[in-house]
Amino acid sequence: MSTDEVLAGVGDRLRRIRKEREVTLAGLSETTGISVSTLSRLESGQRRPSLELLLPIARAHSLPLDELVGAPPVGDPRVRAEPIVRYGRTHWPLTRQPGGLQAFKVLEPRRTAEPDPRTHEGYEWLYVLSGRLRLVLGEHDVVLTVGEAAEFDTRVPHWFGSTGEGPVEFLSLFGPQGERMHVRARPGRS
Repeated sequence: MSTDEVLAGVGDRLRRIRKEREVTLAGLSETTGISVSTLSRLESGQRRPSLELLLPIARAHSLPLDELVGAPPVGDPRVRAEPIVRYGRTHWPLTRQPGGLQAFKVLEPRRTAEPDPRTHEGYEWLYVLSGRLRLVLGEHDVVLTVGEAAEFDTRVPHWFGSTGEGPVEFLSLFGPQGERMHVRARPGRS
């Protein structure tokens, strides 16, 4: 459904919601600060809805904006991809679309392997869920433990795998064109 189609149905929806709640145009005007004539034109489709008008109306009716405008429903967000086994390592895809940023949950079995650093285009982020992950990156040879993360440009020679002490489970996010992951977090409370 196009944006124009969604917006075309807003007026009727606004009128229906207002009448279901037994609110007059004057009462809604008083609550929202929007003139009666503007509210009337919105409901009749003579005025194009905007956020400046819809947000106070949504607040007055205690409705989410999506419900007020009748936005199309969002599909099932769950990713149900089959695990992939490559070189003895099991990858569970956590993203649907090929290309762009890719996320995987990875299980590396216990094994001893001689590091063989490689390079390629991209940017990678690793986060250890269980076990210990050995990471060889350029001149560094480190072991990441549960809760530790690493990020790096994959043009730097790198290799990662089991320490040989046991299996390791980790998350891997990979951006093929050097895309970096952006984490948006709320600032901590002091």
